[in-house]
Amino acid sequence: MTTLLLRTLSRSSFASSRSRHPAYACFRLGRTFAVPAAVADEEAETVMFPREGSGVSYGLNWALAGRGVIVKDKAYYNLKMSELEKLGTGKIESMSGLTLYMRGNTTGGTPDISKAQFGKLLKQVASHISSVSSVFVQDGAISSSPTFDAKVRIISDSSSALLPLADILWKTPTRAVSHDSSPLTVYIASSISSKTGENIGFSPKPTTAFAAADIERSSLILCGNAFADVNIIKDALSALAAPIISARGGLPLLARILVSGNSVILLFAPEDTIKSSSDLHGSLLSMDVGVVLSSHGVMPFFQTKDRTVPNVLKRPAAIIFASADSTGALPSISKLSPGQAAYHFLAGYQDGKFTPAYIKGPSPLEPLALANALHSQLKDSEIPTFLINVNDGGKLINGKELLKLVQSSLSADLPKSELGANDAKVGELKGKYKSFLSGRFEELPEEFSF
Repeated sequence: MTTLLLRTLSRSSFASSRSRHPAYACFRLGRTFAVPAAVADEEAETVMFPREGSGVSYGLNWALAGRGVIVKDKAYYNLKMSELEKLGTGKIESMSGLTLYMRGNTTGGTPDISKAQFGKLLKQVASHISSVSSVFVQDGAISSSPTFDAKVRIISDSSSALLPLADILWKTPTRAVSHDSSPLTVYIASSISSKTGENIGFSPKPTTAFAAADIERSSLILCGNAFADVNIIKDALSALAAPIISARGGLPLLARILVSGNSVILLFAPEDTIKSSSDLHGSLLSMDVGVVLSSHGVMPFFQTKDRTVPNVLKRPAAIIFASADSTGALPSISKLSPGQAAYHFLAGYQDGKFTPAYIKGPSPLEPLALANALHSQLKDSEIPTFLINVNDGGKLINGKELLKLVQSSLSADLPKSELGANDAKVGELKGKYKSFLSGRFEELPEEFSF
């Protein structure tokens, strides 16, 4: 049985030094990330540490103490969903639109948090969790492949608060997090003071429920009822996991997996396009965005509703980029070379607006670095890539039409790309691409082309 109830019998003083666990450095995708194995305070301080005894897990208590949490009475470890529900307070009302503060985000869209602010918040949250009688610890993973995943440990002051996260994370073997070199840590302080965010000095001023993440510390903090905003949690976890997955040889991408017959297709499309294409939903492995592409195949970030899906799906038969152009410059579907695919991926063009690398939420990875990595994978794997215009001639295509175009990408009879056609509309669109990309990125590889 994987469920453990751990009871602290007594405490003794333990002086912690300034030394840290060895940092895990990620040098992939053009940036360096220090991913510490455990959170260490900036200055040495005295920590109360529980002794080994009957019913006490020395290893778990040591791991929690390394993250600033001292078990006061009981620690529940890896409870089953039924056990969490039994200990919980009932149904959780979902929330949306809460504020996520993030340190280390390169794409914008979230308020910044300073290193000092996050450190101060983390100490307050760890102290709060240490003050409650029961601590709940749950382990999981982002990405279904144990080779290309990011292990996650959740430390919570409430069993109910664990439920939304336990429902989206993949299961991981006992001790997998303890033996991992760079796990993520999620702290849930559901009953912390409602003045916490205000006291930290966040701007804009948060509500009583908010989330804060730090890429360097590999940590996410959920205060108040923020655990009920699953979208915010997924955005934060996707960003935190990206450098770890990249360091392990996977390519983290904000795409969806579409299954057509025996074929697996990778689909990049804006959220509005997916939501309006209801006929497409039945073919998607999950509505969640986020996949890992590797030489082994493709795998989703978050747990799917279909528990029979294998951990790693086979290599995609095709990769589709959904773009929107109402001027008629882009044909309904075009086959792309690896250089063209990387160029259109980097642009993420949607009727006059650009969303580089199709990243709408926070991310620590540079879009150009992702485009370079994708270009390399496409050259090596020779996966066919296509551009579909979802607003062909000013008419938005529906889900059924989009699915038909996606399926046509698997046909050997598809005509060659018309993107290079000598047309005034095409020339104008090329100019828009060039103006945006040259202004945003210093220099593009020569192989990248419209």
